[in-house]
Amino acid sequence: MAASGPVPGAQSGARQTTSATVTVQVSPQVAGAWGQMRRRVDVVRSCTGRVATVAGAVAAGAVVAAPGALPVALLGTAVVTAAGAGILRLQMPHSGHQKATATVLYAVPGVTLSALLIGERIAAEAVWWGGTRPLQILAVAVWAAGTWLLRPARVARRMATAPPPPAPEVVPAAHIDAHPAARWWAERAAREGGPAAGTVLEGIERTGERGMTAIIRATTDGEPVPEISIRRLSALMDIPEDEISIKPVPGRGAGVRRLTIGTADPAAADPTTVWAERIAPLAMPDAVLTDIRVGTPRTDTDTADAGVSMIKESDA
Repeated sequence: MAASGPVPGAQSGARQTTSATVTVQVSPQVAGAWGQMRRRVDVVRSCTGRVATVAGAVAAGAVVAAPGALPVALLGTAVVTAAGAGILRLQMPHSGHQKATATVLYAVPGVTLSALLIGERIAAEAVWWGGTRPLQILAVAVWAAGTWLLRPARVARRMATAPPPPAPEVVPAAHIDAHPAARWWAERAAREGGPAAGTVLEGIERTGERGMTAIIRATTDGEPVPEISIRRLSALMDIPEDEISIKPVPGRGAGVRRLTIGTADPAAADPTTVWAERIAPLAMPDAVLTDIRVGTPRTDTDTADAGVSMIKESDA
């Protein structure tokens, strides 16, 4: 006895496929080093392309001066173009229009140079009034200028691999606080690959023997302060993690953060002590803070409900 029934997917004829995206988390140090290496490789590739353009122009000039050098120039052009296009295609394992377009773009300088070399050899045998040497030199100059400016091989490389990330913005020395802690932050914590890259430290205040508070600001206007690993900062500063905190600044945006290290001395946290030691000697000598009230002051002139009561001592 045989049983029959609908087969899943048979009516639509669709083929079910599944895909998964794998995301690899890397540390900021690894990401910074990888970005720096990619930028260096990109510079080397750019310089190699410039050298190849100059070498092509020299080869074309050599064929103008000595037509017998054509076979060597053609062979060198073919080898360099084929090697570069092969490496490019290996970096694009998936076939498609983009891969074909990138290959054609990469081969454009070599193919046009080969056509120019053959044209020069044919022109050398032609007998024209006034000679063909000026036209040959002009053709070489046009090819070199067009390749130098348009850079089709570099465009093809950009289609194969994404451009490297830009280098982190270097904060000018004038924008760095003169405080020693700010300079240390710029050299150690805010360097490329550091735990607080792209930030500066300002508004530094000492709150105790081993305590301080400061403002962390992003170096790029309009950008938030990047995520800062307290664990990495603790290792860099050799301070326990529970003594470091990074929190939003009340009334400010994400472009700044409040950094607190250690604990404030009790005397620094006492308003009476702060008034007597820091404010009164400079602003109001002999004034003593007697009472503190927390609340919203009235708008009238009744001083009895003021938030702070003071008594000025007199020698009389």
